Amino acid sequence: MAIKHNQQIQKNHFRKDWQRRVRVHFDQPGKKHSRRVARQEKAVKVAPRPVDKLRPVVRCPTIKYNRRVRAGRGFSLAELKAAGIPRKLAPTIGISVDPRRQNLSEESLKANVERLKTFKSRLILFPRSSKAIKNGEASLEEVKSAKEGKTTRLVETAFPISNKVVIEEGKLSDFPATEDAYRKLRAARSDARLVGKRDKRAKAKADEDAAAKK
Repeated sequence: MAIKHNQQIQKNHFRKDWQRRVRVHFDQPGKKHSRRVARQEKAVKVAPRPVDKLRPVVRCPTIKYNRRVRAGRGFSLAELKAAGIPRKLAPTIGISVDPRRQNLSEESLKANVERLKTFKSRLILFPRSSKAIKNGEASLEEVKSAKEGKTTRLVETAFPISNKVVIEEGKLSDFPATEDAYRKLRAARSDARLVGKRDKRAKAKADEDAAAKK
């Protein structure tokens, strides 16, 4: 901003110690190595348990991306109930739970219930006591094979989420239209809009018929 007239000279702060306030990232390669080592240490610490949790298949929001599916935050309570897994047991056996999530379609509910059932069938649950093995807990042979590392350690690898689209090609005549969706929507809209007038007309006609009978 230019100075006009006989005003005080601006005190521009050009001699700040800015070098002391600069953030550099020369430690980026070292941090990358530190994160890798931390992941390896965690894997050893939780072994033979998987390092990640089972997550549901959800559809991306907005019209632009809703053709894609991705891993969600956690399974809904309805999905856990349909799969026969108690909600308090699920987090203890490596299943992520999101109590706020709601199922808006039967397709997603069925897909995630099937995912839970597959996970449950492949789950090796170590018994609390090797002397008294309860129902649902793994046998000693399965525990031995899990400890030897013969099972997968990554849930993401064992239960992948695929976005492969299958497109069926053919002539237009090979795909006959089952219903006229546009016509059905317009008819429903018209019925909802004219329900008051039609009721009024039907009531007036009923009154006329009653008066004619008298």
